[in-house]
Amino acid sequence: MTFDIPSFHRRAVETPSHEDVSEMRTLLVDTLDDAGESPEVDDLGNVVATRGEGDGTHVLLNTHIDTVPPHLPYERRAERPGDERVDGSGDEGEGDVVCGRGACDAKGPLAALLDAFLTVEPDDGRVTLAVSVDEETTQTGGAHLAETVDADGYIVGEPTGLDVCTAAKGQFEGTVTIRGESAHAADPGSGLNAIRAAAPVLQAMESYDDSEARSAPGPASGDDGKPRASGPAEHETLGRPILTASMIEGGEATNQVPAECTITFDRRSVPPETSESFCDDLRAHLEQWLPDAMGLDVALIRPDTPFPEAFATDPEADLVRTLQDASGGAVRPFGAATEASYFAEHGPTVVFGPGDLSDEVGAVAHSKREYVRLSEVRTAARAVRETVERLV
Repeated sequence: MTFDIPSFHRRAVETPSHEDVSEMRTLLVDTLDDAGESPEVDDLGNVVATRGEGDGTHVLLNTHIDTVPPHLPYERRAERPGDERVDGSGDEGEGDVVCGRGACDAKGPLAALLDAFLTVEPDDGRVTLAVSVDEETTQTGGAHLAETVDADGYIVGEPTGLDVCTAAKGQFEGTVTIRGESAHAADPGSGLNAIRAAAPVLQAMESYDDSEARSAPGPASGDDGKPRASGPAEHETLGRPILTASMIEGGEATNQVPAECTITFDRRSVPPETSESFCDDLRAHLEQWLPDAMGLDVALIRPDTPFPEAFATDPEADLVRTLQDASGGAVRPFGAATEASYFAEHGPTVVFGPGDLSDEVGAVAHSKREYVRLSEVRTAARAVRETVERLV
């Protein structure tokens, strides 16, 4: 069948899905129904449809329908936001560039994957379109899909500039809580100032991934030679992990020595580190920078929801080589955390799609100048279709 990419993409971008995905999910389900498919909505609200009935290779196509706020209106034009306007070429309905919230993240990839799904004809294998609903927030939808839909390979739609991305850092957030003892500010020596202790702790966080620093004793632990916890080495594809202190809070009154101070952090991990192992390792490192009488806890934020772990797919995997041949894109890591990490636990996984996270002007995805080129959406659709046809 034929599928009108510009028409679907326009309706998708015009449909707000930053607060509630119901209308966008209805658009997707109705589009699949009209094409003669039989989509299902699972218990978490994800949309799943499968073509083919063979026992051969099974490829899963995944992306998401939610976006970050705020909603930005659809506009079709000849040049990117930030470019000088081309006289007479920016009329509504003309041009290759589509602007608006979700244009590239991820309704452009969705249009490409949907086109490939509806136009491929599986031989002895199957292709599944599995679209999640909360990638920008809790990612419970993608984690659920990874556990309930088994496949031999996974293509996750995100803006990669048509490059084939085989790896990504993990991402999770947590808190470091320093516990001291309150006292009157007129007699600070009678208490243990948690905010004062935050200074060496912040310094220790900066040195956490420095292997040389971690082999030496911490300043608060004396000269006992006690080694620090062992952290992840630099990954051959993803480079070094990143630990960023992003917020700090402490104290209850201006005339009181604070008994508690909390530092919030963002962690971008690389294999083999996991969110489960990280807290204990960081705690062991930071405790050595505290006075003996003070305490420290490290905990994840939202510990009951999934976190995208770091992953790396073999660049020589059939899925990678086939998609690269079809797209002509480079093989490289992806610049952000994605739901791809959940699928990578089960088989070769790549991140691929039209659009970019950023360009030479600045941020694109999640920004007020979000855009995608329709020509890239069409190219992505063709590349995915050719890849799936060769594999299934």
